[in-house]
Amino acid sequence: MKITYLDNNATTQVAPEVYEAMVPFLTEDYFNPSSMYEPARRTKNAIVAARKAIADALGHVDPREILFTGCATESNNTAIVGTAHGNPNRRHIITTSVEHPAVLEVCRELERDGYPVTYLGVDRAGNLDVKEFIRSLSHNTLLVSIMHANNETGVVFPIEQLSRITKQTDPSIIFHTDATQTVGKLPVDLTTGLPFVDLLSFSGHKLHAPKGIGALFIRRGTRCRPFMLGGHQEDGRRGGTENVAYIIGLSRALTLALERREEDEARIGRLRDRLENGLLETISSVQINGKDAPRLPNTLNISIHYIEGEGMLFQLSSFGICASSGSACTSGSLEPSHVLRAMKVPFTAVHGSVRFSLSRYTTDADIDKVLEVFPKIVNNLRKLSPYWDNEKNTPRPDALTLVR
Repeated sequence: MKITYLDNNATTQVAPEVYEAMVPFLTEDYFNPSSMYEPARRTKNAIVAARKAIADALGHVDPREILFTGCATESNNTAIVGTAHGNPNRRHIITTSVEHPAVLEVCRELERDGYPVTYLGVDRAGNLDVKEFIRSLSHNTLLVSIMHANNETGVVFPIEQLSRITKQTDPSIIFHTDATQTVGKLPVDLTTGLPFVDLLSFSGHKLHAPKGIGALFIRRGTRCRPFMLGGHQEDGRRGGTENVAYIIGLSRALTLALERREEDEARIGRLRDRLENGLLETISSVQINGKDAPRLPNTLNISIHYIEGEGMLFQLSSFGICASSGSACTSGSLEPSHVLRAMKVPFTAVHGSVRFSLSRYTTDADIDKVLEVFPKIVNNLRKLSPYWDNEKNTPRPDALTLVR
């Protein structure tokens, strides 16, 4: 069975160009870049070139401001914990209630250690209240950590505005953004577009590089203590032998994304909109989560009222269609999405969400298949639902009472 892969916010296919760039460093140039002999210097020089290419892709920042990590989770941990430990005179942290667990769980751990944390809410569209954000800033605020775009709904937050307000309020407050879902998809320029962002996290496997490589931008002058100890690598900021081939892969993937971004954004956005409109036309009692907010062009989060997302995903999988109900890091949980709960998605739909996320390799045929299969899946599952009137194809009049 041919796979129709629409879960690119969880991970992406490695681009052929990326694989080709990596192969020499898995075969001929496998040397440890810390060694002193000539072949090892070639691998070290390759890392230097990759770091510069990534720095250029992020707005021609200083290559020394790029720290290579194992993933975005490590980047987020380094940014938040490193900032907390490196700046002991302040303790207050501001984040949102819809962050990825790689940020939320770190903040909760620091909260258990006595750091006061403010969790900003969102409205029904998934937008932050900027006035609430301004009110949350205080003389004791150490760090703001707000994601660039939400991994479940694709809602994009106004990071340029929020970081500017932060620095205008108090230049000492450090601003971090988890840009895992936006690097390679949206313009991310740390010199002109996001000049007030101090720390920015992302990973390779969301932009067609392999799993196991990430990066953290640390603006010069930002105090952030090392998180991984044990060696001199990365200018003493992260111990451990560099993952040379994957660093090269990340560099190639980001360069490729920059070259194709406008073309990819337009084509992927068209496919997403066709999928969204097609499902709205063929399925009743649905809602698009984040529809009234700025969204990533590749992300569609749809809630189907009165049926379970788990059943829909199982049926989609039987047809070879890969989608998800939210974050891949929490897919094993039966709890409803914390993001959708924060958005006050009705309880009749919060368990019935499906996320489709597209990439440059998504085709019209993939969209056709979902439009053909998914409405039938919903129809069949609703026939089994005690809350649905099959004859009228509407919720039963007493559905809300039954659900409660």
